[in-house]
Amino acid sequence: MKMIVGLGNPGEKYKNTRHNLGFMVLDEWARKTLPLPETKWKKNQKFKAEFISRTPEFILVKPQTMMNASGYAVFRLASFYKLKPEDIWVVHDDVDLPSGKIKVRAGGAAAGHHGVESIIKQLGTDEFIRFRLGIGHPGRGADRLVERFVLENFSPQEKSEVKRMIKKTIQALEVALEKGLLKAMSQFNQ
Repeated sequence: MKMIVGLGNPGEKYKNTRHNLGFMVLDEWARKTLPLPETKWKKNQKFKAEFISRTPEFILVKPQTMMNASGYAVFRLASFYKLKPEDIWVVHDDVDLPSGKIKVRAGGAAAGHHGVESIIKQLGTDEFIRFRLGIGHPGRGADRLVERFVLENFSPQEKSEVKRMIKKTIQALEVALEKGLLKAMSQFNQ
């Protein structure tokens, strides 16, 4: 089984922010592809997450901690399901990729993404799979520019590109599930 984790911050305030791109991908994938009764997110306080289970194929997870503590939910669920790191796929925004670009990769550093950092810390490894989604960079400079940028809503000009990227990411996830990660990497890494 694969655990596909979309990263974001819970709450209406953050719903359409760049940092919630992982949540947006999983919400759209569930809405478009799963039968109606299965599209309802189940909240679980023990795991500090919302999830949709498609056992034995996969489970979709949206941690309900703030981004910086995403690792707690991922660790609890991974332990419960006895998952190996390579069975954990994390979908997240990435300021180091140009807007609209997707990169699928296994392992590596957090590159300043606090949600990924939290997952690495809690799992004790960086050997999980990442679906990195480019949101562009606000400009080189102080970290506070990036922190503010990721918590802003997408601009009207970005919205059509974001829709295309969400659709493409869903296709990448489906290819990875059906044909393997290497096929997804060769087809979607740009």
